[in-house]
Amino acid sequence: MNTTAQKLELELKKVFSGQPWYGSPIYAILNEVTFESAYEKPAGHVHNIAEIILHMLSWTEEVIDRLNEKPASMPLSGNWPQTGAPDEQKWKTWIDDLKLVNANLVKTIRDFPAEKWNEPIVDERPGKPVTTYEEQVYGFIQHQIYHSGQIALLNRIVIG
Repeated sequence: MNTTAQKLELELKKVFSGQPWYGSPIYAILNEVTFESAYEKPAGHVHNIAEIILHMLSWTEEVIDRLNEKPASMPLSGNWPQTGAPDEQKWKTWIDDLKLVNANLVKTIRDFPAEKWNEPIVDERPGKPVTTYEEQVYGFIQHQIYHSGQIALLNRIVIG
């Protein structure tokens, strides 16, 4: 029998590096992105690929914090952290960091108490809907899929 943690872990692994039904997994998409294209911002677009990666990193850390029962808030590093000047080493580090934080998320999910998945997250922000821990992770998966699609499209625009 699949537990909630096993189902969530399987979904995350498909999205990161498996065979999701919608197309390429996140890591395969990122393998197509060069350092130069990561920082290029096509006309009419709000964010470049590097900014999206930092955003994805920030929210992964926030979801881990929420699974560790910290009150929900904006990520400590911000919603859209600044990339600073283009830097190839920083870009490579961010990709490595994304992989590491995703591995940490999978471990956090594995270790999460089974009886708590349907409990509401700790969220004291006024006006926010009640979300369970399970819903939080499924929502996070949808968030990452959305941004991986943005990255794939931006990369196609940039490289032509």
